[in-house]
Amino acid sequence: MTHGITLREATSVWWRIALLSFGGPAGQIAVMHRILIDEKRWIGERRFLHALNFCMLLPGPEAQQLATYIGWLLHGVRGGLIAGLLFVLPGAVAILALSWIYVLYGNVGPIEALFFGLKAAVLAIVVQAVVRIGGRALKSVESRALAAAAFVAIFFLAAPFPLIVVVAGTIGWIAGRRGSHAFSGDGHGGSGAGLADADSALGDGPVLHPPSRTRNAALVLAALWLLPVAALALFAPQSVWTDIATFFSRMAVVTFGGAYAVLAYVAQQGVDHYGWLSAREMLDGLGLAETTPGPLIMVTQFVGFLGAFRASTGLPPLLAGTLGAVVTTWVTFLPCFVWIFAGAPFIERLRGNTALASALGAITAAVVGVILNLAIWFALHFLFARVQTVRAGPLTFDAPVPASIDPMAAGLSVLAVLWLFVLKRSVFETLAVAAAGGVVLRMVLA
Repeated sequence: MTHGITLREATSVWWRIALLSFGGPAGQIAVMHRILIDEKRWIGERRFLHALNFCMLLPGPEAQQLATYIGWLLHGVRGGLIAGLLFVLPGAVAILALSWIYVLYGNVGPIEALFFGLKAAVLAIVVQAVVRIGGRALKSVESRALAAAAFVAIFFLAAPFPLIVVVAGTIGWIAGRRGSHAFSGDGHGGSGAGLADADSALGDGPVLHPPSRTRNAALVLAALWLLPVAALALFAPQSVWTDIATFFSRMAVVTFGGAYAVLAYVAQQGVDHYGWLSAREMLDGLGLAETTPGPLIMVTQFVGFLGAFRASTGLPPLLAGTLGAVVTTWVTFLPCFVWIFAGAPFIERLRGNTALASALGAITAAVVGVILNLAIWFALHFLFARVQTVRAGPLTFDAPVPASIDPMAAGLSVLAVLWLFVLKRSVFETLAVAAAGGVVLRMVLA
């Protein structure tokens, strides 16, 4: 490459981006846009958006994959590995430390009060995600109908998230092949204005990294991901680590639609199926992930930690939990590198593929319904002390017991919503205000 950007210089920039990557995927992508385009002028606007479109086609956290892909554009496989690993590392270390604090001191008054406040902010943030993604994705009658159908399927029929993704993608693919524009559109808003590719360090020409080297890296990483999972399944089929490895490996393959769609799937399975943690603890974990840098799906590490911490493994609980966290992070993020390196040499072939764009648009529409389910699920378990299961024919859903509403939780949630939507403050400020409010309510007024 002739762009003149050294790997050492890029590494320092990826460290900086990693430490500033708060606020979920939208905030993380905005940080990369500001630093890589506006400040460094390393990549042009159109190439950046094209890379983002590619990452949106993949399962997993699009912001981390975008960093990996741009790192590959700049410095090949080494650059992609450095960018992707640094994007994950600070959050992984922080969540592990906070998981230890949570299991050791989580029931102590001030800590419990802090988490109580964070839950209210998390509820407001998820509602904001529904509004933002819905406004971006639901542009047609067909997309709104698909979102409604996805919500009914997951909330009332307990349909598995992977099935919803497959059905939505198939509907979108068929629609695109037939020339329908019901689900098409890039979904990111941007027109391509801004720094021209030709004026950036990368330029507007093709990137000429050896395709064989990139594909070989994908194969090696796939082996590093799948061989340990196979070994666990073969030699310890009944262990919690096997359950963690297989579940989060499946998640890494099917979780299109960003972090909040992942959380809906993890909440459905981790709480209801495996029993690794409670619904309220899932809210606590999301609060931790919102307050640390890195991808929001780092909350999966918290889930894996608690699952192994509480299992009968014969190991000290903290060691078992740490191993559970490591396994979770390993099988959650290694596939992200596999997808990027496997697809990067062929990225230009995806440009203008209307069927793929339509499939992605349909999946995004369905994800809006899934995230709405997540918001209602969080609200039920945070605002009400008791939730009952209602069954009516094929329908099964959770309903609150109205008399069990928590006035403090409701009041703090209203405050968080007003702070985020009306005052239009940042996610980080909303978390801070809600956490402070939780401490005041629990420690002073309770």
